[in-house]
Amino acid sequence: MICSVTALSKKLIRIPSISPKDLGCQDIMINFLSELGFQIKQININDTKNFWATRGSGKTLTFAGHTDVVSPGECKDWNHHPFDPIVKNGYLFGRGASDMKGALAAMLIASKRFIKKHSNYKGRLSFLITSDEESSAIHGTTKVVDYLIAKKERIDYCIIGEPTSENKIGDCIKNGRRGSLTANLTILGVQGHIAYPHLADNPIHKGLPIILKLLSISLDQGNSFFSPTSINIANIHAGNGSNNIIPASLFVQFNFRFSDEISENQIKLKFIQILEKNNINYSIKWHLSGLPFITKEGLLKNTAIESILKITKIKPIVSTDGGTSDGRFIAKLNPQIIEVGLINKTIHKVNECVKISDLRILTLIYENIMKKLFI
Repeated sequence: MICSVTALSKKLIRIPSISPKDLGCQDIMINFLSELGFQIKQININDTKNFWATRGSGKTLTFAGHTDVVSPGECKDWNHHPFDPIVKNGYLFGRGASDMKGALAAMLIASKRFIKKHSNYKGRLSFLITSDEESSAIHGTTKVVDYLIAKKERIDYCIIGEPTSENKIGDCIKNGRRGSLTANLTILGVQGHIAYPHLADNPIHKGLPIILKLLSISLDQGNSFFSPTSINIANIHAGNGSNNIIPASLFVQFNFRFSDEISENQIKLKFIQILEKNNINYSIKWHLSGLPFITKEGLLKNTAIESILKITKIKPIVSTDGGTSDGRFIAKLNPQIIEVGLINKTIHKVNECVKISDLRILTLIYENIMKKLFI
């Protein structure tokens, strides 16, 4: 069995597991965990691979993560092939090094060390792993959570290995995430010749002032855990490129990152009220990616902070900023959830990398958390 976090990270990085493909990463993890005495339940759906692994009984600490990665883009833009990991100047390079194959390797090595030292620990260790986090997230963690709920399974504490650190390993952890709601708005007009605007109805001219009004909505003031809800335009499009046609419609895609101070329905109502008040002819489709979730206080949060402080001498900032994570699905099980991972500066970028020393430090942090919870 591999005992080096660097060697295990390399083995996982070599597999081009572009989401939602796994292509063998989970086989490596399953074999590793099976040798440690974990019971494995695979929950594979279409192209997505998932598994739930458990060892022990009692209060349950779950390590959650994903084996899929985003596309590396053009391989020629990398200094080295993205799926041929190399170590240079103390850094491990490769797609997934930070997000999040390095963290997965740290979880596995930490578990092995912990079990070897404390085979009779009081509690249950588990892993919830998917290959569908970076893309649609339709057949991944959400399906495993549904399975766990149906089986009346329990998770008390959950550590997600997303890359939360910013400048130094352990300087920031997440105790929740904002919700994400998308509005696909189409403002309808009447197509016509641009030289005869009185015979048409230009949706761009109607839409621009309304867009500004929509962006100026004050939804909430946030609270001590969440920043105020933000509204941003992700995409906007009208016309077919011709300079003599007034288009029939204007498409605008808004995204709301929202706190627990406001509900999905309240956002929709305020948004639509402005459209209706201004007599806009429109159609709209909504997509909810996830609701906000928060771990306010609890043993896991305190344990994570104490472990990071002990290993790194840094007291982490606790934040809910950033994008969504699979914690939004795991939150249905009502566990304490904390995200603790590697530095996020190179994630999704060309030449993604992680410090070898950070891999080792993260392994020690995970091991210390297990020890504090179960010994």
